[in-house]
Amino acid sequence: MRIFDPHIHMTSRTTDDYQRMHAAGVRAVVEPAFWLGQPRTNVGSFLDYFDALLGWEPYRAAQYGIRHHCALALNPKEANDPRCRGVLAELPRYLLKDSVVAVGEVGYDSMTADEERAFEAQLVLARENDLPVLVHTPHRDKATGTRRTLDVVRAAGMPPEQVLVDHLNEMTVGMVADSGCWMGFSIYPDTKMDPDRMVAVLKEYGTDRMLVNSAADWGRSDPLKTREVADAMLAAGFGEDDVDRVLWRNPVAFYGQSGRLVLETGSESGPDYAGNTIKRG
Repeated sequence: MRIFDPHIHMTSRTTDDYQRMHAAGVRAVVEPAFWLGQPRTNVGSFLDYFDALLGWEPYRAAQYGIRHHCALALNPKEANDPRCRGVLAELPRYLLKDSVVAVGEVGYDSMTADEERAFEAQLVLARENDLPVLVHTPHRDKATGTRRTLDVVRAAGMPPEQVLVDHLNEMTVGMVADSGCWMGFSIYPDTKMDPDRMVAVLKEYGTDRMLVNSAADWGRSDPLKTREVADAMLAAGFGEDDVDRVLWRNPVAFYGQSGRLVLETGSESGPDYAGNTIKRG
């Protein structure tokens, strides 16, 4: 079994997690830029973080046979802090980097005007750089936030096939399915979605444009939740091809739109990896 976790914050995890993930079948990850828990107070803090996602973290992942890419952005929560907004002026040079496969996380946290302005500005950057976008939907008033997210995406002229709307649940999946955007689901121990609920959603909506992630970070979370979903799918009667589509081919197809996705790890070879290499020539 091969697994691509399309949303995980490995900078918050230990190297033991990389080892466990590889044993469970994880061979590729995308790490979106996010809030670290402690508020940042200046733009330089973001730039050091971006540099780590581009340099140190791919090196660390490679030691365990996992390919690491990232998405970069000013995250919604910190878009409200005027000390951090200068990040928007720095992003264009970072979005040119080879291992950046999307703009993200962008979107809403508290549905403020500042968040919306940052969201709109970063959709423009995504279009200018021909990159897909990873969108964070708010944890509070999720249905309203998701509807507003889709309105902003449409107004920006962003092609829906280049947009992944994440942190969905049973209340919001339908509207995103109808929009043509990709649908992302975070599997958490206590909140968001769990494997059984995820399987029920897949039974109702199918496997097309569906991505499953662990969103594992510094809080209570589990980087092996993607494997739990795969096992739950098999137990519920889904075939191995269905599992491969949701856990591998769908994230490859979405992030492959960047032209920068490289799935060879250097430590493993064969058709599962070399056969799925997607890189701008």
